[in-house]
Amino acid sequence: MTTTQRGGIAGPVSGGGRASRQPTRSTSGNALPADSRLARELLDGLAEAVLTTDPAGTVTLVNAMAAELLPELGAGTDLSRCAVPVLARAVAADADTFDADHGGRRLRGVRRRLAGRRYAWYVRDVTEEHARTDALLAERSRTAFLAQAGSRLGLSLHWDETLRATTTLAVQYLADAAVVLHRPPPAEPYPLRWIRYADDDPAPVTGLAGPELTGTVPGLAEALDGHRTDATPWLDATLADLAAVLPPGFGRPGTVLVNRMPGPAGAAGALLLVRRAGRVGFGGRDIELAREFAARAGAALATAELYGEQVHLARVLQTSLLPPELPAVPGVSLVGGYRATGDSLRIGGDFYEVFPHERGALFALGDVCGRGVGAAVLTGRVRQSLQTLRLVEQRPLELIRLLNRALFDAPDAARRGQFTTLLLGSLDRAQTGVDVRIAGGGHPSPLLVAASGTVTPVPVGGMPVGALAAPRFAETTVHLAPGELLLAYTDGVTEARGGPHAAEMFGEERLRAALTAAAGLPPVALVDRLLRLVDEWLDGQAHDDMAMLAVCASA
Repeated sequence: MTTTQRGGIAGPVSGGGRASRQPTRSTSGNALPADSRLARELLDGLAEAVLTTDPAGTVTLVNAMAAELLPELGAGTDLSRCAVPVLARAVAADADTFDADHGGRRLRGVRRRLAGRRYAWYVRDVTEEHARTDALLAERSRTAFLAQAGSRLGLSLHWDETLRATTTLAVQYLADAAVVLHRPPPAEPYPLRWIRYADDDPAPVTGLAGPELTGTVPGLAEALDGHRTDATPWLDATLADLAAVLPPGFGRPGTVLVNRMPGPAGAAGALLLVRRAGRVGFGGRDIELAREFAARAGAALATAELYGEQVHLARVLQTSLLPPELPAVPGVSLVGGYRATGDSLRIGGDFYEVFPHERGALFALGDVCGRGVGAAVLTGRVRQSLQTLRLVEQRPLELIRLLNRALFDAPDAARRGQFTTLLLGSLDRAQTGVDVRIAGGGHPSPLLVAASGTVTPVPVGGMPVGALAAPRFAETTVHLAPGELLLAYTDGVTEARGGPHAAEMFGEERLRAALTAAAGLPPVALVDRLLRLVDEWLDGQAHDDMAMLAVCASA
């Protein structure tokens, strides 16, 4: 063991090269008086480095922590020319603080003025504190990124939008270029499709790739096949390896990270994250973040695929279930109106149908139990059954009984509790006007509108169709004189909630008043006016399905 003296501190030097804490001494090197020794012992007990300077800027005192933290300094050192650059710069700039790196540590210093133009510097090692702060900020940044990614991906219900969101989000935080490779549903071996976004791309770019890409990039084939492989940075990539998916002028890749994008049936795709040469590679936290992001993107793609399948199914249903164009019936004007329940796909459980025959026509207007796709399926069943049964029976009461048996006897009808309310009527031309016979299955009564504007309900009654094995149905007849109109409607019209407080139902009273005001209008104008009044009442709020059918005897 050797002995050395530095900055007024004498004592043994440890094997690590740093002086052990020894009592502070004055610049003369003589022992201090008892009170001064006590003060110095207190200074040496501090966890903070303390050094003082005289008016000329020369160090006069160094405590034990200063000797350990700043071994370059000692009594008699000129701070403006010392071997601690961060401190020398602070003194030269006459600054009272500094916060910078020195000797692999993060130091933070504060200067205090003492009497006689002297100064004291208090210096702390804040390396661990700074590292904790950096880690906290990095974690907050990662959390914010995942929150933003979850929000963006959650709102992207379309396959293409989700792919675009995945690549653009990844470049904002994780890489200089992001490439998603996938097989479009239904999955095919090739061609392999990709979408790329790089920091110098104006917008995401798409393309096709063959099997040579999966044979070149390590782990890509396994990721696309859905194998649970750990993401490992690829450090030896060349521009030729990824030329098919990287933009021209991108430069040499530095690090490539391949991530599996898991889906419910294997893998939704693979995410390639590319950083240019010269940029720091992917560390452990980066790999964890990339894996979590890829998992969320894979889930979003699976959701988008499911949504796409549902949209396709709904489009097919829409094509078959939208109300048909009404046929021309001699002596009668027929006009229908329809609104689906706040659904842009325009399918629901309300319907109307007209079947012409040699004496006039059969008509039906109904409201099936439920809403959305399930109600639309039952709507299709009811309409198809009517299409078939009306070939063997055209009397409304007998026809509604046959329909009830067909619906109730279906294998899954009773289990699912499906039924419909229905008005089923026949139109027969008379010498003047039209004779109407109506069978009812638990549906709101139609309204008779006279030419004078008088509105009269036509009670029918009956029980819902398809709910019971032996229900009771009712029938009534009415004669339409020339110019008179019969309006059949579903309860979605009268139960539409809106108005000043957005909670009041439109109601039958308003419907009757609207019919009185519209009396004498052509049927098509009357139906359009009713739908417009209900839309204004709703003012954009959600509503149930609505359907109406106007029957008017021609003059």
